[in-house]
Amino acid sequence: MRSFILSRLAAMVGILIALTAVVFVLQRISPLDPVHAQLGGSASRAAIEARRHELGLDRPVPVQFWHYLTAAAHGDFGTSYRTRRPVSTDLAHFVPATLELALYAMLIALVLAALLAFASTLRWPGAGVLRAVLFAGASTPMFLLGIVGLIVFYQQLGWVPANGRSAVAGAPTEPTGLLTVDGLLAGRFDVVTDAFAHLILPATVIALGPAVAIGRTLWSSLLTDVNSDYARTAKAKGLGPTRILLRHVLRNCVGAALSMTGLQVGLMFSGVLVVEQVFGWPGIGQYIAQSIPVADFPAIAGVTLLLGAVYVVVNTVVDLLQGAADPRIVAA
Repeated sequence: MRSFILSRLAAMVGILIALTAVVFVLQRISPLDPVHAQLGGSASRAAIEARRHELGLDRPVPVQFWHYLTAAAHGDFGTSYRTRRPVSTDLAHFVPATLELALYAMLIALVLAALLAFASTLRWPGAGVLRAVLFAGASTPMFLLGIVGLIVFYQQLGWVPANGRSAVAGAPTEPTGLLTVDGLLAGRFDVVTDAFAHLILPATVIALGPAVAIGRTLWSSLLTDVNSDYARTAKAKGLGPTRILLRHVLRNCVGAALSMTGLQVGLMFSGVLVVEQVFGWPGIGQYIAQSIPVADFPAIAGVTLLLGAVYVVVNTVVDLLQGAADPRIVAA
């Protein structure tokens, strides 16, 4: 097990270094000079040379990459051309909103996936309706699904707010930056309920696609194992279908669903960036949307490295969970 963990961690580090190298090369071949972008077109030649030396741009390329890599490892992604602040400072402001939205979207996706898989395998009443609704939602583009959701649940029914993250003035944002958590810690239940009201629609829009992908994968595995010899033996002992599924079948089937969950994380974050624009959510989707038109490469690179690191780390955790769930993977 130790060698399995070490190999997965080593692979994670290698992928992160490769990702950083790709971003570094893209920055090198970009036609935009970072020094001119920071100092402006009227800067003197002496000021430009001094700033270039300060940034280390007059050093050999391998040295520049090493400094870029070590700085990125410490969370230093440079200075935004647009905001004139460190990119890490900007990300610290925008990331909590995106993180909260993504966490609740994944939670909803896992719940819906489990319902889809169990209801279809055990043939619960209404399983066909649930499948139809989830498949229809997952087949609809996220931006269109978000707009339809706003029309129905905000404009027509008035059940949810239109946009933004909170309507409560002075909502606590410490220590985590997650309104649902910070509001709970501060005893501000008005903040918590308002945050949930703002979260539920965009999180559900993001969750439908991953829910169907994960649910179908789990459903397929359950259908294969529910008729296996050990499941029939458990049934012969008098165990009910639900108990057999949860106690005997699920652990053998969860590996494929975990793999699909890891793959869906990257797609989910791409969906988050789109949905944030539809719902006016103040996260990194808004930040990157403002940075791309002005070619703010440090900000774009910072978001790319951050999302890439999240994706790689999540998939490494999924690999480790698969090894824990199925010892045959570790022994392979």
